[in-house]
Order: sequence, then C-alpha cells, then structure tokens
Amino acid sequence: MGSRAVVTTRHDVLVLGLGGMGAAALAHLAARGLSVVGVDQDALPSLRGSSVGETRVIRKAYAEDPRYVPLLVRAYELWGELEARAHRELFTRVGCLNLGPPAHPAIRGVLESAERHGLPHAVLREDEVRARFSVVPEPGDQGVFEEDAGYLAVEACTKAHLEWATACGAEVRQARVTAVEVAASSVRATLEDGSSLVADRAVVAAGPWLAGSTFQELTRGLPLVVERQVQLWFRPVALDATRAPALPAFIHFVEGGPFYGIPLDDSHPSPAVKVCRHHGGASTTADTLDRAVSLADEATVRDYLRVHLPAADGPLLRSRVCMYTNTPDEHFVVGPLARAPHVVVLGGFSGHGYKMASVMGEIAADLVREGRSAFDLGMFAPERFAR
Repeated sequence: MGSRAVVTTRHDVLVLGLGGMGAAALAHLAARGLSVVGVDQDALPSLRGSSVGETRVIRKAYAEDPRYVPLLVRAYELWGELEARAHRELFTRVGCLNLGPPAHPAIRGVLESAERHGLPHAVLREDEVRARFSVVPEPGDQGVFEEDAGYLAVEACTKAHLEWATACGAEVRQARVTAVEVAASSVRATLEDGSSLVADRAVVAAGPWLAGSTFQELTRGLPLVVERQVQLWFRPVALDATRAPALPAFIHFVEGGPFYGIPLDDSHPSPAVKVCRHHGGASTTADTLDRAVSLADEATVRDYLRVHLPAADGPLLRSRVCMYTNTPDEHFVVGPLARAPHVVVLGGFSGHGYKMASVMGEIAADLVREGRSAFDLGMFAPERFAR
C-alpha cells in the first residue's frame, strides 16, 4: 500500500483558534473578500476554552484603564451590527454596578474612565446601594452604576461571528494543529492528519493554548500564565430580588478579591444567577486543566453569597471550569510579531477580553489588510515584555 499523499491548501489568511477572538477575526477578514481559513480543534463553539460560560459582563466605564474606552465604544457598535445580522439579541442591557471602597484602585479607575470619556454614570453611597439593589455592600462601600452595560450571550456571539464568516466565504476546519512554521512571507500549519494549510498571513488566537508547546516558537518571550477559573450558577431563593433591575450585572471588590455576577435570565431553560470569583485560581495549562468543580470551589462563592447576595444563595444548578490567559500587567497581547510581522497575535486577555471580541476581530482584519489600526495599540504590543 502506498503512502498517503500530503495535501496542502493555500489561502490569503490563516486563523488559528476560533473562540471569541478568532471567530470575530475570521468574520471580519472574510467580509473584506480575503480567502481565509480558520482552524479549531473542537466542534464550535468550543466548550473547552475561554469563550464559554453562557454570559460575560460588558461595560464601558473601565476600571482596568481609561484607554480601553474607545475600544469599548466601537465594540458596542459592532455588537449591535452583529445582532442585526444574526437577527437575535446578543447584548442584554441590565446595567452594571461596580462596588467597593472609594479608595480601591478599581473604583477609582471606573470613575476616571467615566469622567475622562464623559460616560453617563451614577455614584451611589452605601445606603443608596442598599436601597436600590440586592447586592449587600460592605460598610463604607461606594457604588458606581453604569446603565448602558449588561451582559453578552457568549456562545451565541461566537456562533454569530462564525455564521457571518462562512456566509462571506470563509472555510472552517475542525482539526488539531500539531505544528506551526513561520517563513519569511508565509505561515504553514500542519494538522493532525498530516495535511497542511499555508497562507501569506496568519492570525493566532489560540486562547490558553497559545501558551502551549504548539505555539512556543511564536510566543517566545511572551510571559503568558494560564489560570483556572470556575463559573457557578445558583437557583435563587428570591426571584424578584435576583432579576434586573434589583440585580444588575455587578463587580464587587471585597477583601477576598473581586466577585462578579449576572442576574436571573428567565429566557434560559434553567434560569439561574451566575456568581463567580474573578481571578484567584490555580496556575495550569490548557491540556492539564482540572475541569472538575470541587466543594472548595463552591464554598468560596457560597461565603460571598451568604454575606453579600443571600437572595441567590440557593442550590447550585450548574458549573463550568474555564481559563484566563494572563499577562504580568493584565493588558492584552494584540499586534504583529516583531520578528514575523505577517503574523498577528490576539491573546493574553487576562480575564477581561471577551466584551471586546467584536472590535478585536476588526482590528485583526485592519492589521492584516492595511498593516495598521485606527486605535493606539501600544499598550498591547507583543514586544513590550522584551523592553
């Protein structure tokens, strides 16, 4: 029997990883008429990566840095366009409450972003938070409420981008990439069946797998750390108190670290309140992640619920483990690689990137097609860690 022939196909652009960021990039590239192929090891939308968990908070008054706000303004616009294209609601506006001590860097950061960019917001005293919302503040906490905020339907958003991409002619492959080779003017991805995909340019959006061995040559010098994160959904004990407007999306900065939550969604087949600890998970890798939710994982959030959201302290209905891919400064890694400018990296989103997937897809397409972006991406430059 003769050996199997190696099949190689060529495209303008190769997108590696089709989670939230990769799917958005695939759509924007295909919409510009490029021959583009996307590859992911899982059936899509994948349930094993970072773009998973039903919902993600979306907000403009950004604690992390005021420089994100212009990106968020554009992300909002693009999510609206995607909703219109998909003919379904992807962004549910319930507002977002940031809550914590007035001197906490995150509360100060939220106010700085809102004031610098003229974002509508309300600053609330502790007693005003107690009177208006179900989240119970700590003594002395200050609330910052942003009405134009809420949550995204994560898997539905990724699916909508993939549908747009394929409608524009993109090819989608389900296969594991075993090797990536970067030449002076091309990129080759070898798949598990021995076939290869070759393109003039590439967008690498492999999420936590970006920190793994397959991409180690591309990511050399990027100090990425994968962190285990647990998402939990609880049956509320008081329904009205866990629906908007009594319970908006929220982020509460307490002594044990931040916790966030998303209100009861009555349209879900099994309505529940989602409450999670933000960061604080163990370091791991994408392939060795412990996906079993432990009693200790639940206990951490239970302790928070008993004190700060007793209306949601009912039975645990479901849970899921996902991953953050963190950088030391918790800012993204977005841009072309200095040693391979025809390769654009979208990664290191550090647990706060999904809300910007729509604009990250547009930015990736701009960088591939035009070699530049309308946004200042200096804070995300991959080479910043070598300085």
